[in-house]
Amino acid sequence: MAKRDYYDVLGVGRSADEKDLKAAYRKLAKQLHPDANQGDAQTEAKFKELNEAYDVLKDPQKRAAYDRFGHQAFENGMGGGRGGAGFGPDFNSSMSDIFEDLFGDFMGGGGGGRGRRGGGGRNTGAARGADLRYNMEINLTEAFTGKTAQVRVPSSVSCEVCNGSGAKPGTAPKTCSTCGGQGAVRSQSGFFTVERTCPTCQGRGQVIPDPCNACSGQGRVTKERTLSVNIPAGVEDGTRIRLATEGEAGMRGGPAGDLYIFLSVRAHEFFQRDGADLFCKVPVSMTAASMGGEIEVPTIDGKKARVSVPEGTQTGKQFRLKNKGMPVLRSSQTGDMYIQVAVETPVNLSRRQRELLKEFEKEAKNNSPESEGFFAKAKAFWDGFGS
Repeated sequence: MAKRDYYDVLGVGRSADEKDLKAAYRKLAKQLHPDANQGDAQTEAKFKELNEAYDVLKDPQKRAAYDRFGHQAFENGMGGGRGGAGFGPDFNSSMSDIFEDLFGDFMGGGGGGRGRRGGGGRNTGAARGADLRYNMEINLTEAFTGKTAQVRVPSSVSCEVCNGSGAKPGTAPKTCSTCGGQGAVRSQSGFFTVERTCPTCQGRGQVIPDPCNACSGQGRVTKERTLSVNIPAGVEDGTRIRLATEGEAGMRGGPAGDLYIFLSVRAHEFFQRDGADLFCKVPVSMTAASMGGEIEVPTIDGKKARVSVPEGTQTGKQFRLKNKGMPVLRSSQTGDMYIQVAVETPVNLSRRQRELLKEFEKEAKNNSPESEGFFAKAKAFWDGFGS
């Protein structure tokens, strides 16, 4: 019987691009897959025909040969020999495009059983415990000094009654008779071997005839634990601390997971942090900024620092206090502290204060170079528009 045109087999036109070919192949492969049509020889033949067509048309060189010579391109050694056989070296490549879709439909999650097996294909029934997350908030002073904190963590721990085996004391888990301890069972469907999670042991490879009364066969129980956490000096917001094997206990003797402490640092009333440097905005009176003087500022270690403010200091002026910032995590280095001056304008003036300021204004000459320079430039700007 004459072969059908490959484009007709896929249900696409001759101008179809790679995306159209793949979409048509996926759709028809799911419809014609032997697992969905067990015992139907006619459908199995169509499935082979589909793979043969797609194997040729997905390859640009084979497709060009087919467009020019038709099926004769793959007869008598033309076009690369058995390229159109449908189950040649490229068959697995073709099937990989839809493998995940097919097994999502027909295998019911069997991949999970395979993923739990240990070395040599045997499944011991043990599974690693889950990792846990604990959110902890500290203040900036604690981030500066470091601290040892106590945390209470509810988690699964190994059952002391059965030592984590899940079996009643005096008994032991047995190898699953359904899967022989593999955690998965195989079935032949047409030319496919399909592997599924063992329905008897749920992929563990073992069954427990007499489960432990304390943990109901899980090998672990829920309990609140108190742990000591060392927080090093210099931690920043978002720092993560890992406590190995302090997570949930493993299932039936499996290794424990890890506990991760995620730190957040509260905002401080004085200091703003930028890496290892600290910034502190300090208000300075108009008279102190004008005539100069000294101010006392707090430091993160709870002490005081004296800062000299020179005569004529303006808002935004910064003064650097070396090594008065935060320690660098796991380093001997320390950041700096920056004092940012904010010149404060007097408010709620008395009558006498107003009189004095007016007298000062009359006597003021060349005392405000920035404002005088600004308005001089502004006048020239306006004059330019007027001309």
